[in-house]
Amino acid sequence: MFQIRELEMIHWDFWRAIKVPLDAQIVTIVGPNGSGKTTLLDALRTLLALKCSGRRDYKRYVRNNRENNAWLRGVVSNPRRQGGGLFPYLFFPATSEVVTLFCRIKKQGGDWVRQYAIAEGDVTLDAQTELTVQWLGVNEYKRRLEQAGLTPAIAEVLALEQGDTDKLCEYSPKALLELVFQVFGDKQVLDHYAEAKLRLKEAEGELGKMEQQLSQLGLDVERLKLRGNNYLEWQGLQRDIETLEQHAIPALKYVEQWESLRGYINQFRGARKSLRQKQDELDALDAHYRHSEAAQAIAVTHEEAARIENDAAYTVFQSARDAARDSEKTMKEAERLRQLAAAENGADGVALADQLALKREQANQLKQTIRVQKDERQQLADMKFALDQGRAPHPDFVNRMRAALDEAGIRHQLLTEIVEVRDNTWQDAVEALLAPYRHIILLDKPQDRQRAFELGQQLKYRHFIVPDREKVGRANGNSILEIVDFKADAPAWLVSLLNRTQRAKSVADGQHLDGEWITRDGFHKERRGARDISARPGEYAFGEAARVSRLQESARRLRDLNEQLLKDEALLVELERDASALQQSLMGMQAVVQLAARQDEFAAVAERWPEEQRRAQEAGAAVAAAQASWDEARKIREDGRVQFEKLKDRRDRLNAHVNDELNQLSRQRDEQSRRIRDLRNAKAGMPPEMRSSASLRAYKDKYGGLSEARHMIERERERLAQADWETDQTVLLRRDKLGEDYHALERDTQLHRNEVERTAQLTDEARAAYINKLKATVRTYGRNLKRLGELSGIDVETDLPQLENDDTVLAQAGLTVRFNFDQKGMMGLNDGEASGGQQVMKSLIMLISLMMDDANPSGFVFIDEPFAHLDIFNIDRVGGFLKATQAQYLITTPLTHNTNVYGPSDLTLTTRKKQAGEIWAPAIAQTRRRAKAAV
Repeated sequence: MFQIRELEMIHWDFWRAIKVPLDAQIVTIVGPNGSGKTTLLDALRTLLALKCSGRRDYKRYVRNNRENNAWLRGVVSNPRRQGGGLFPYLFFPATSEVVTLFCRIKKQGGDWVRQYAIAEGDVTLDAQTELTVQWLGVNEYKRRLEQAGLTPAIAEVLALEQGDTDKLCEYSPKALLELVFQVFGDKQVLDHYAEAKLRLKEAEGELGKMEQQLSQLGLDVERLKLRGNNYLEWQGLQRDIETLEQHAIPALKYVEQWESLRGYINQFRGARKSLRQKQDELDALDAHYRHSEAAQAIAVTHEEAARIENDAAYTVFQSARDAARDSEKTMKEAERLRQLAAAENGADGVALADQLALKREQANQLKQTIRVQKDERQQLADMKFALDQGRAPHPDFVNRMRAALDEAGIRHQLLTEIVEVRDNTWQDAVEALLAPYRHIILLDKPQDRQRAFELGQQLKYRHFIVPDREKVGRANGNSILEIVDFKADAPAWLVSLLNRTQRAKSVADGQHLDGEWITRDGFHKERRGARDISARPGEYAFGEAARVSRLQESARRLRDLNEQLLKDEALLVELERDASALQQSLMGMQAVVQLAARQDEFAAVAERWPEEQRRAQEAGAAVAAAQASWDEARKIREDGRVQFEKLKDRRDRLNAHVNDELNQLSRQRDEQSRRIRDLRNAKAGMPPEMRSSASLRAYKDKYGGLSEARHMIERERERLAQADWETDQTVLLRRDKLGEDYHALERDTQLHRNEVERTAQLTDEARAAYINKLKATVRTYGRNLKRLGELSGIDVETDLPQLENDDTVLAQAGLTVRFNFDQKGMMGLNDGEASGGQQVMKSLIMLISLMMDDANPSGFVFIDEPFAHLDIFNIDRVGGFLKATQAQYLITTPLTHNTNVYGPSDLTLTTRKKQAGEIWAPAIAQTRRRAKAAV
């Protein structure tokens, strides 16, 4: 095998670019723990496509430097083979003394990928290398290395875990034998033989099943023969019945089908007449619907015109009111100045200051009231707009919850969206009964319950989230459910509540009812007692009546709020004006001077104020009339819309009924056509002599009807029912087919039996022959142990295991090795009699013996810390043993050992730890033994 001369690493672990020589028989790698000794050996393992030590792999090392690529380059020897042959050199066709091995590792597709190359001669690593060499995959590269002497056995040894190389002496005889077989490739062959044995047992099991199946099939053949004879006997009796079935039954069946067709045709005509009546009703309803739709459009137009007229009248009113209000303010200002002028001579400054403070406090309180009223007015305006659009506004916590459900893609409805009250006189009772449930959320899919519940918990939603819904069943008489329509499925418990709650005209009427009841105004009696649960009209939430009620309530409240705001704003202006006058008085301004200066202004205002007041009153009356007209138009439009929706719903239901009857009539027409075709086909299938009316009447007169003819057949069959008969007409075919299958299975079973016996014989003979190969492997390993023991001055004896062609013997076989140190007597592998140094010598001899190959006497070995726990004498002894062999050794040792560990070393590499704050580790120091001068 080849030996390693040089190693170059770029971006390997924390080494940026480093080149180390390895051209010595024994290379010692020394350094403190964590300085990179094992990292250097793993670089060589990766270069040779071997597994790294421990749980490491090559990706761990190339990730540490955070570069996108890494290179490994090694120069190895290329000696000529002793036997020559087709491949005279290890790396043929390369014939130079050395060859260069490359390993390129780069990041590709988010993962690290490695490629290999082999170049003739000592090729340096530069920019052209990647383009000039031929890159190989991992498997092809391993094949080339195996051709050069790096056999799978050697690869197994080189890839041993760190620390296992000095623990081979701790193996049991059985484990040692398994290791020898695994390294020399025999373990895989034995596994293949075991698998072949398993397959043979499976084949024997299949053979047993085939024999069992053959026995069962023989019984089935005999049973079918008996059934076939029974069928032949039954067939003769059956012909008598077939004569009656083939003539009388078809004729009578045709007569009955014809009579049934006549009745079906009459039924079809009645259905068609009913359909025409409903279509006429639908046409009339459709005309009424279109007229109502046009009237609704006109009502919307009138409402819009009334609103515009109201807005215009309100604009005129505002202008007249503002002019009159300004004149009134000016007159009040004149009166205020006269009062100030009259009281100014004896006014007290402290009293004026108190009045000013009082006025300002009143003004601030009034501002706060106005701000609250404006916020309420905005909320009412938003509610009124939503109600005008046909949408019911909801509280903020409901809107937040629905927004969260929409964002999560959970389809849902509110209970208020699916409930409609048919009888408006009971609106108060329905609202009172359902008031606690107005914010219930109904899920469209029960599968969304977990996510919906999580959102409810997150937002602290205090109302029910209901995942389970059912179709609403039939309502009990006089129940609340009887006057309520559900547009979709609803919770069963809610439907049950409405269905068990009865309607009572009064409390006295309720005393005659059993169970729960409620009056129109919301007085409710249940199992716990009775109480008033009525709801205010402004809080109605269910159905169209609730929307109209809330719309009217919001419009009334908005009108009252606007009037109150006008009054409060006027009062605020007056308070601010009084406060300003008091402030001016306190600052020394004279009211008499102001009154004299503005005397002309006050006189002109007093002259025109009555006319302005009259115009404001007239404009106010016009606004009130326009508002009443607008309210009336809106009420007409709402009433028309309710009627229009009911008409639309009625029209849609009638249209659905018409479509259903059209589909049903189409199916009836198809059924009628099918029956006519069946009659024609039946008549065509009858013999010519049976098709005439006279023949059919004759069958009718003779047998009376189809049922009578069938009764005659049944009576004939009862005669056959007194015994067991085979009626399957395929029994004869199955009898013949099963006989053929039996003979075929008999032939296949015999062939399979012959194959199983032959396979068992061949497998047993093949493994018996391979036992000689196993014995040869053990003998070879024993010779290697003895030869290496002689080099180190240690006697080695090997007890060859008992290897026979038997599963139990092979499973229990073990390899026993004994060593004699210093002529003190033989000792076993791990019997506790050997010292620490002797244990190391045992392990080294066993390790090197695994790699010895007569065809390739040279080679290299990785040994991790062979001098651990050795004294000076044993260190020298191990060193002498290593120098006496022909292999190249790359060994590691910590800095704490005796200097004798460097005795056998021709080249020493010293690794150093990466300093804190540095990116790259320092270079590896090299110490080469000085060559002895020639004597």
